[in-house]
Amino acid sequence: MGFTTVYNVLDYGEIELLESMASDLDVVNAARVSFSAYQKNIDEKAIGLINYLMKNRHATPFEHSMFKFRIKAPIFVTREWMRHRWSSFNEMSMRYHIPEKIDFYVPLKKNIRKQVGKPGSYTFESINNEEILEKTILEINHCNQHAYNSYKTLIDAGVAKELARMVLPVSQYTEFIWTVNARSLINFISLRNDSNAQYEINEYAKIVEKIFAQKMPFSHQAFIDCARIAI
Repeated sequence: MGFTTVYNVLDYGEIELLESMASDLDVVNAARVSFSAYQKNIDEKAIGLINYLMKNRHATPFEHSMFKFRIKAPIFVTREWMRHRWSSFNEMSMRYHIPEKIDFYVPLKKNIRKQVGKPGSYTFESINNEEILEKTILEINHCNQHAYNSYKTLIDAGVAKELARMVLPVSQYTEFIWTVNARSLINFISLRNDSNAQYEINEYAKIVEKIFAQKMPFSHQAFIDCARIAI
């Protein structure tokens, strides 16, 4: 497989593209097979076809390009991620595994926010009160440490791993393998790399989009030109 790039996210998060079978030419040839046609190189006509497919939401040709990622993310981010069901997930299980080290997400002060407004129409605003920011960080760290200590106490007492894990918070980092085709990846990006997305998953989606743009630049540009709409 060779060396791969590991992108750092948040405080302990990671994204790594393990493998890919993804190119703009794959999209073109998946579409052209309707006419029993095949081409070996991208040209202006092929780029035009990609733009046409994206604009008119002829989505199936994009399903023949595949990406396999390793993701390390907080559990609350992972649960949002796994709502994108048109892809495949396998996650680390603490029913079987005791991590050597457990990482917990703690937001930076600048990312601690308050919710303003009613459900469905609320916005988020920064908190500028230093006392509240300090207290928030203190409480999060305290809860994380207490939960970790409780977990270790239960494990050391011989309690089954599948039960001991239940005391750990959703700020805990987990790892999973995510295999996704380009169509579903576009849909993920359209929702998660968006101003309405939660900050934490948005940080991951930015990197996912960067990788998509590197592997399939013409498909990515067509996505941009078509107002970043899911297909």
